[in-house]
Amino acid sequence: MKKILNDVYSYVDEMLVGLCAAHPEYYAQVSEGARVIKRPEAPIAGKVGIVTGGGSGHLPVFTGYVGKGLLDAAAIGDVFASPSADQMVEAMRAANGGKGVLRLYGNYGGDVMNFDMAGDMAEMEDIPSTTVVLTDDVASAKPAEADKRRGVAGIVYAYKMAGAAAEAGLDLAGVTRVAQKAADACRTIGAALTPCTVPQAGKPTFTLGEDEMEMGMGIHGEPGVWRGPLRKADAIAAEMVDILLGDRPLVRGDRVSPMVNSLGATPPEELYILYRTVKARLDALGVTIVMPLVGRYATSMEMAGVSFTFCKLDDELEKYLKAPAACAFWTV
Repeated sequence: MKKILNDVYSYVDEMLVGLCAAHPEYYAQVSEGARVIKRPEAPIAGKVGIVTGGGSGHLPVFTGYVGKGLLDAAAIGDVFASPSADQMVEAMRAANGGKGVLRLYGNYGGDVMNFDMAGDMAEMEDIPSTTVVLTDDVASAKPAEADKRRGVAGIVYAYKMAGAAAEAGLDLAGVTRVAQKAADACRTIGAALTPCTVPQAGKPTFTLGEDEMEMGMGIHGEPGVWRGPLRKADAIAAEMVDILLGDRPLVRGDRVSPMVNSLGATPPEELYILYRTVKARLDALGVTIVMPLVGRYATSMEMAGVSFTFCKLDDELEKYLKAPAACAFWTV
């Protein structure tokens, strides 16, 4: 393992200290050493709080999207490991400004279990809360079992739109409705070229031959839909677009925000090569592209690969997508 670190067991804690030190205008730890990050001004009286949580290793997801017009607090676990229920309820306390808290996170067993427990604990403290779970990864289950799908990069759109709704003054039911609508509007497919190495494990999360790729692989190395020879960029992009359109067709006149996301090691140059095909295919369908996102929005350590997300918009979602927001990784 070749990484820049001091100790594998202090990897996450030192990263959080550095993140807050570099961007004190966006991030603060709720207490020294805590793995809960909040907006410095949180809790904000009279505003619905939005919290998330998940394992480290996916920056900017989850912690990076704490900021105005986005999240109020995030609980962060070890690399690829869920934070505890105690950390999650601490994030909810930090976000609770008196109008309730939305728990917005991806569909992973540990996160679901611990956020359910955190919700029960918060209820005993008279903190009302709701839940929206992202299930946008089309490779992880058939449409008939869409509720079992993993949550991946589509969560960025849910953060953005729910955060804008909360800033606009919607109540807990309204913010929850917008978050669920955004979650339902997203479909994502990923493709991996190389693995990453979790510091505490010290070895790659999976193996792929030098000339191989895997379509549909999950962000923790979960199996995809096929593994085979590495294809040219246009062929990769065309298949990923076909998969997304096959799961949720788009027609002339639809509006979509497409995201071409690096899983960590894939450079911007390769993302823009892929985006050419995405734009050409959507243009050919007569679909209007709104605010395309090309870059690192949801990563998997140093994994090489890419994910595509299509977020279908209506007037309300487009308004909240374009609303002002700011964090260290994305400003609108």
